[in-house]
Amino acid sequence: MAAGPVVLIDSGGANIASLKFALARLGRESLFTRDETAIRNASHVILPGVGAAADAMARLAAAGLDQLIPTLTQPVLGICLGMQLLFQGSDEDAARCLGILPGQARRFTPAPGRPVPQMGWNALRRHRDHPLLDGIHDGDYVYFVHSYALPVTDHTLACADYGGEFAALVADGNFHGAQFHPERSGPVGEQILKNFLDL
Repeated sequence: MAAGPVVLIDSGGANIASLKFALARLGRESLFTRDETAIRNASHVILPGVGAAADAMARLAAAGLDQLIPTLTQPVLGICLGMQLLFQGSDEDAARCLGILPGQARRFTPAPGRPVPQMGWNALRRHRDHPLLDGIHDGDYVYFVHSYALPVTDHTLACADYGGEFAALVADGNFHGAQFHPERSGPVGEQILKNFLDL
């Protein structure tokens, strides 16, 4: 496991206390910042996110981080909205995102017994092997809070179902995304965070 702090990118509005606690339980210090030098020098970078895609992208652009993030070479993990920002865009306010991964986030369709946003526990189904999934099994539950989701593609490591399958965990090179909140997902989420820190 690499030494040094994990950097959490400050994209504004995120309550990152639970994520910092989760990393501390795994023995890693974390720094919440928009500083480009700190981000470039981090062993691992996490892009958390809550709120609207367009607002988050505007904050990243104001700090020049929309140009920086795609050039990072260390392991990067986008969480919840942070995962969606790694893709080309979102139907939410027609947001143009970072474009690191191909795809467009679409809003869930509400239905009886299936409100939007999805808030709660949902089961993972593995699509392909990857170090992020070490120790993770089909049917393991993780915690989601989201109204938009990405389709299942070749980059999908695991999916979940909410009126249809969607990408729950993705990876392409050094970029990774979790649509769920690993820091709120008990032992399963802790294992996924540990796997990320071991990359």
